[in-house]
Amino acid sequence: SQKRGETVASLASSVNRSAYTDRLLGINLSKNKASAGDSYSDYVEGLHALGAYADYVVVNVSCPNVKNISAGADVAVLESTIAAVVRARNRMPDYRPPIVLKIGPDNDRDQLRLIAQLAMDYRIDGIIATNTTPSRPRGLVDPNEVAKQAGGLSGAPLRETALATTREMYKLTRGRIPIIGCGGISSAEDALQFAKAGASMVQIYSSMTFDGPGKAREIKDGLVELLKGRKWTDVVGEDVRN
Repeated sequence: SQKRGETVASLASSVNRSAYTDRLLGINLSKNKASAGDSYSDYVEGLHALGAYADYVVVNVSCPNVKNISAGADVAVLESTIAAVVRARNRMPDYRPPIVLKIGPDNDRDQLRLIAQLAMDYRIDGIIATNTTPSRPRGLVDPNEVAKQAGGLSGAPLRETALATTREMYKLTRGRIPIIGCGGISSAEDALQFAKAGASMVQIYSSMTFDGPGKAREIKDGLVELLKGRKWTDVVGEDVRN
C-alpha cells in the first residue's frame, strides 16, 4: 500500500531491479566495434536506454574483444568517459543507478594509481577487478591451440593477476570504494582470498560455466565453514591492513 507523500518513483527506487529482495541486477555497458576509440557515446546511450532497469551499471573499459576501447589505455579518454557517464547518470530523473567501473588485469601500478584517483574524484560507486586478459600466461596448457585466437582469457590462469589487482586497488582507494573481485574464482578458498585482498563482493563466470549454477551455492556453503563465525565484512582487506 502507498503511504502519504510517496510517489511511484520513490516506491520503485526501493525495490531491486531484479525484483528479488536478495538479488541485484547489473547491466554491463561496453562499446560497439564500429565506434571511434575516443568516443564515450555508446556508454551514455546505453545508460539512457537501460539504466532505469539496473541495480548498478557497469562501465566496461577493458573488454579484450573490442579493439577500440581507448579508455582502457588512455587516461584522458578514460576521464572523459567517466565524466560523461557520471554526468548523464546525475541528470536521470527519479532513479539514478550506481556506476561501477570494470578494469583490466594488465595495468601497471602507475596506471592503477591514476584509475583509483579518477574513481575517487568522480565518486564512482564501485570497481570490478578484473576483466579477462588478452595476454597468455606462461605454462598455459593448450593442446588445441585455442589460445592463439584473439580475445580475452578467463578462469584459473587469471586468478593471481586479478587478485593482485584487487589488492592494489584496495590500497590505492584506501578501502573507500567497494571492489568486486573477479577472475579465476572457483572455490570458497579463492573467494576468501579475494575478500582478504579487499573485495566487498565477488563474481564468478568460468567456474559456473564448467560446474553449473550450483557453484555459487557451493562457494557460499564453503565460506560459512571457512569464516568460522565471522562475517564476510570482517575480513575485507584483512591482508592489506595487516
